[in-house]
Amino acid sequence: MSLWADKYKPTTLDQLTYHDDLSLHLKRLAASENFPHMLFYGPSGAGKKTRLAAVLREIYGPAVEKLKIDQRQFITSSNRKMIFTVVSSNFHVELNPSDLGMYDRVIVQDVIKGIAQTQQIDANARHPFKVVVIDQADELTREAQAALRRTMEKYTSNMRLILCCNSLSKIIAPVRSRCLLVRVARPDIEEVTEALQLVAKKEGFPLNKTLAQNIAQDTQCNLRAALLSLESTAVRHPDLADVQRPEKLDWEVAINKIAKMILEEQSPARLLAVRTHLYDLISHCIQSSLIIKNLAFELADAVDNDFKKIIIEKAAFHEHRLRVGRKDIFHLEAFVASVMSAYKM
Repeated sequence: MSLWADKYKPTTLDQLTYHDDLSLHLKRLAASENFPHMLFYGPSGAGKKTRLAAVLREIYGPAVEKLKIDQRQFITSSNRKMIFTVVSSNFHVELNPSDLGMYDRVIVQDVIKGIAQTQQIDANARHPFKVVVIDQADELTREAQAALRRTMEKYTSNMRLILCCNSLSKIIAPVRSRCLLVRVARPDIEEVTEALQLVAKKEGFPLNKTLAQNIAQDTQCNLRAALLSLESTAVRHPDLADVQRPEKLDWEVAINKIAKMILEEQSPARLLAVRTHLYDLISHCIQSSLIIKNLAFELADAVDNDFKKIIIEKAAFHEHRLRVGRKDIFHLEAFVASVMSAYKM
């Protein structure tokens, strides 16, 4: 049994229900002989990976969905063994080099170069090149991006790169200039509402428009989050006819509880109790950047305007430290401690 977000995920460009002009443009690109390197960017939940997968299917057909997952190992210069995951088909390879942190340059240089040096094995394929998909490209180090630029130049005849990221700000200019930039914006409230009602119809239950619109607003038009919210609400309420507001997700409830704990008491004992809840969120795979962002908003909603500025300033400082550092819990706890100290004073 799969989640609705996966069960009803479109597999072709024709099945996508919004940004029709972008879908048409991508279809024309897939059919052309001069297919470029591409860079998909946009906010989380906008459908970048879905469109990317649909483009691959448009190029190579349904066979591109026959995937295998490999665990590959390499040894660093300091004799440390590193393992990374590669998802591949006969036509493409999906990587996330940023998972390896400072060693991502090795993956870009060795693995992608090895893929680029091999020919397309299917003689009947529409295009003679393979595609390498790099997820979270904005998390790559500058050294890895520089290596990527050289690989793009050298192996264009055998390989195309498709990068996927949330923000262009961390992508170096030489890489951006060698790619066709494709911005995938989030759908508007009406488009999310239509998508939710379509899923509800396929699942065989009525969904009132007010609830669908409230879900779209609460999730800020993040379609993946909206589908998860709808499924969570449908599980808790067998009859949605009279339901107007969606149920909050468990991790959102937990962050709300942490915010209340911070404002109720400021002490070392309370900080230790908050740390336990933070560990619990991290162990359930909630992104640390999402935790600090939502916690800052929950705190800001409960204080006066003057203290809101202090909270946002501290959240921005510690989120930057979070991205630069390695141990997430240290920076989350530092944020909580600094807010507690400022609030008590």
